[in-house]
Amino acid sequence: MNVIFFAIVLIAFVVAAFRQVTWEAPDAEAQSPMEILGIGMIDTAESSVTLALGLVGVMALFLGLMKVAEEGGLLVIIAKLLRPLMKRLFPDVPANHPAMGAMILNMSANVMGLGNAATPFGIRAMQELDKLNPVKGTATNAMALFLAINTSSVTLLPTGVIALRAAAGSDDPAGIVPTTLVATICSTTVAIVMAKLLQRFWTVERPAVPAEAAVAEADRERDDFKDQDLSAADDAYPVYVSTLALGFIVALVPLTVLYGKQIAPWIIPGLMILLLGFGVAKRVRVYECFVEGAKDGFNVALRIIPYLVAILVAVGMFRNSGAMEYLITPLAAVTGPLGLPAEALPMALLRPLSGSGAYGILASIINDGAIGPDSYTGYLVSTLQGSTETTFYVLAVYFGAVQIRRIRHALAAALSADLAGIVAAVAICGILYGALA
Repeated sequence: MNVIFFAIVLIAFVVAAFRQVTWEAPDAEAQSPMEILGIGMIDTAESSVTLALGLVGVMALFLGLMKVAEEGGLLVIIAKLLRPLMKRLFPDVPANHPAMGAMILNMSANVMGLGNAATPFGIRAMQELDKLNPVKGTATNAMALFLAINTSSVTLLPTGVIALRAAAGSDDPAGIVPTTLVATICSTTVAIVMAKLLQRFWTVERPAVPAEAAVAEADRERDDFKDQDLSAADDAYPVYVSTLALGFIVALVPLTVLYGKQIAPWIIPGLMILLLGFGVAKRVRVYECFVEGAKDGFNVALRIIPYLVAILVAVGMFRNSGAMEYLITPLAAVTGPLGLPAEALPMALLRPLSGSGAYGILASIINDGAIGPDSYTGYLVSTLQGSTETTFYVLAVYFGAVQIRRIRHALAAALSADLAGIVAAVAICGILYGALA
């Protein structure tokens, strides 16, 4: 992100400087390119703080609801539903190994949109998978597949994006739930298929170490991580229950295509009553629990102010200098007819590289008076943000935790999933909110 941030600022300055040198004032009151750049920087910094403060209430609401769901055991329920599927996706990982439990809890947290809870479980999963790794420093098939799924994991509720849309004045902030579901299912499916196909071409010579020895070593080292409880993922529901749940999620795809606009207004009110009702049924002290989660939401909203200021100022400089126009115009001539307009191109290009950068671009787009959150472009960039993860960040954090240097096919599978997510987002947003609506 350091390189990206500085590169954006430097390019913007160079372009503005060139335009300033070659600029001829049409009249005495006209602003020069450098004046426009400087004024835009100050205005963008002020609007960034205003935007972040507007997020406080909405983030508190959603994180409060998520805390109630988590305390009620919804994470455990999802983990038990996923376990039969996980056994088939990761045949190289013993069913009772701690790596399986960590992966299940990681994906369950992603399904609920709990990114902060997902990352520790993901790192723990990589550490446990590395204990089964006969070639240290080289990613196993299970590691590559796990990373690919993480970069495109199914998210039922993109709370952060909904909050940002609400703060931007959207009339339908949850309207991206149907589009996000379709896009993320497509990207996750491609991630799994590509990882399984590509692993045949990136083979690894394994030393003659019996699998039983690797499992025994993992059992000896398990005490190193006693502080994290993975018992919630030890059990599973019957296979038919998991199959029915998966079938229900798949059935949501045609329903969102046909009735997405009608369903969207019910999502936020329905979500609140369902999650609070779930907490009451599980005898959770919903008020105290909600307040505790809301405090986290308040802190999160304040913590992102420096990041929003940095990236929004950089993006604003890039736009005000004229560099954005120089970059996007030739690309948009190709992608525009395909449903990816010029305004959304920076989002699609930056999403795999930087989560905070993409978040800042999303904020700048949906707060742009000429675009807004409820336009086709507003829905599209919101869906792009909510349906995929930051590929290079996940790769660096998860593989870095276990010193993996040879990543094999993991990046290719993850980027294939990113591309599938973009295509699916364009298609579903076009059907629900674009020219095809």
